[in-house]
Amino acid sequence: MPLARSLSMTSLNGLPQWEDEDLPVEDLLLFEVSWEVANKVGGIYTVIQTKAKITADEWGENYFLIGPYFEHSVKTQVEACEPPNPAVKKAMDTIKGQGCQVFFGRWLIEGSPYVLLFNIGSAAWNLDRWKGEFWDVSNIGIPFHDREANDAVIFGSLTAWFLKELSSQFDGKPNIIAHFHEWQAGVGLILSRSQKLPVATIFTTHATLLGRYLCAASIDFYNNLDQFDIDKEAGERQIYHRYCMERASVHCAHVFTTVSEITAIEAEHMLKRNPDVVTPNGLNIKKFSAIHEFQNLHSMYKARIQEFIRGHFYGHLDFNLENTLFFFIAGRYEFSNKGADMFLEALSRLNFLLRVHKSDVTVVVFFIMPAKTNNFNVETLKGQAVRKQLWDTAQSVKEKFGKKLYNALLKGEIPDLTKILDRDDITIMKRAIFSTQRHCLPPVTTHNMIDDGNDPILNTIRRIGLFNNRTDRVKVILHPEFLSSTSPLLPLDYEEFVRGCHLGVFPSYYEPWGYTPAECTVMGIPSVTTNLSGFGCFMQDHVADPAAYGIYIVDRRFRSPDESCNQLTQILYGFCQQSRRQRIIQRNRTERLSDLLDWRYLGRYYMHARHLALSRTFPDKFEMEPSAPPKTEGFRYPRPSSVPPSPSVSQHSSPQHSEAEDEDERYDEDEEAERDRQNIKSPFSLGVLPQGKKKQHGEYRN
Repeated sequence: MPLARSLSMTSLNGLPQWEDEDLPVEDLLLFEVSWEVANKVGGIYTVIQTKAKITADEWGENYFLIGPYFEHSVKTQVEACEPPNPAVKKAMDTIKGQGCQVFFGRWLIEGSPYVLLFNIGSAAWNLDRWKGEFWDVSNIGIPFHDREANDAVIFGSLTAWFLKELSSQFDGKPNIIAHFHEWQAGVGLILSRSQKLPVATIFTTHATLLGRYLCAASIDFYNNLDQFDIDKEAGERQIYHRYCMERASVHCAHVFTTVSEITAIEAEHMLKRNPDVVTPNGLNIKKFSAIHEFQNLHSMYKARIQEFIRGHFYGHLDFNLENTLFFFIAGRYEFSNKGADMFLEALSRLNFLLRVHKSDVTVVVFFIMPAKTNNFNVETLKGQAVRKQLWDTAQSVKEKFGKKLYNALLKGEIPDLTKILDRDDITIMKRAIFSTQRHCLPPVTTHNMIDDGNDPILNTIRRIGLFNNRTDRVKVILHPEFLSSTSPLLPLDYEEFVRGCHLGVFPSYYEPWGYTPAECTVMGIPSVTTNLSGFGCFMQDHVADPAAYGIYIVDRRFRSPDESCNQLTQILYGFCQQSRRQRIIQRNRTERLSDLLDWRYLGRYYMHARHLALSRTFPDKFEMEPSAPPKTEGFRYPRPSSVPPSPSVSQHSSPQHSEAEDEDERYDEDEEAERDRQNIKSPFSLGVLPQGKKKQHGEYRN
């Protein structure tokens, strides 16, 4: 048997290297297959879109994405072009010759990767035959009424057909890696393996099908993971065929990955296979040239939110906006899975604490969760109109006042302030004041909900009594639509809104990864997450004291719901006690964590998965020391030694405590930032092996 070739991650162009003159590096092709390529459905779209640049930089012209063709998306996101690879073009032409439409182009995102899109409708006439072939190889039957599963069979059959036509041109040489995301793409993997194609396969589950269904049903999921009758639960929810497609994909793949440690535990019980690699989700981090620019953006967008608050609470604006904190929760409207139930209960308790301790802090909480509405709330629109009218009145009076003051000063006179405003000005101002009178409470929702009597958030607000009364220190606003800069109410994009808030709160019960707290982190905004979210587990592993860096992790796995709710309440109350200076320091620290979430670092896990797949699929051509997924020892932030991130919940021992005392505490931001940078190691690498030499056990570890 010929000597196995050694894989290396340190080549110039990022492609795996081996010592085989007959097998040039540039012939190796990487295909990523997903239903969400150029087709936004959920979070997987974000993963693929943000990861595209780092993967395209690594693989260049050898990187292709495979997805479904949807005309409305392609027209705005994809630029048509000819395939640069003749083998890819020939395989496409073969499929086109059989009457199936295939579209090729560049996806207009960062990295501009090539995309190959199959028109599902054009191949639908093959559905019955392909369902029969799928039954023959897997014994999985697909009901005719499940449109999504039928589309998955067509998509998977086209993908396997393409890979077969492509691989047949390489005379059995190991030239192809195919990475499949989620069960919708899994049929292609199952068929590829059943046809024994020379393709190294990877399957990534971003969340198990059954796990999402069970958690949505308010079942005690994590404490009963090993006790579920999986087949029975899937059958009762009429997703047994989908579950079988997912499980078959997992067991057929050469390498199986999940996005987090918590999902790995879930997959072990739901899908009966331990993941080979955990591949955390990252983001493209854009650093600012000025280190404090994100602080300036926070101030700018906070002022825009304050303008909205002035209108929304007109007539009840008896709290100081400069001493008001903005919290928010955002995401799909999954009341329990996203932790909105626990958040509302914690807000009720926080309101009690702030009132009992006579705090001068007010908290305004936004729920950005899309729901069915029929229009804007009239009272909310009226509030913004009243605010604008008051602003216009103030501007006109100010202009007249300014002219009179200017003329008096030109004459060398000190104006008589009692005469500088005439009776008309006083009348206009009185009318403006009368227009702010309100005979109802500020609304808790910005829109008219279609079924507000059964809305879980509104029903909980009614139960806990957070109706935006004057005495409430916690005010609630439900915005049941995605944010937009063109909105007449809150004209901000989501990113701008997040930058203007003080704290994102995401106490999720089921969250395989959690992009919302990650996005807060890269924008320098502290957030609350849980140890049942992939992001929370990742931060626990990589930051010695997450709270010091503005990542508060609620224990929802090993505590009762009431204990978790109390912990969340204490976190929120402690945050309310922070001084402005402490919040600024904490935002600086939070923003520094963005390096942890950069694809330039997290891409290492996908590299590892691809190399593992090559070594398992073609062991006579590639070798790789069997080891755990790449470690990141040292890739860990220590606890800051300077100013504490938040005061103790208990009161200060000195009754004369003031912010001046905080000024004496040591805080050298540049020194801290440099220490943090040194705690990030460069991406792990597998060294090039001399022919015939094997690495000793443990040498691949970082």
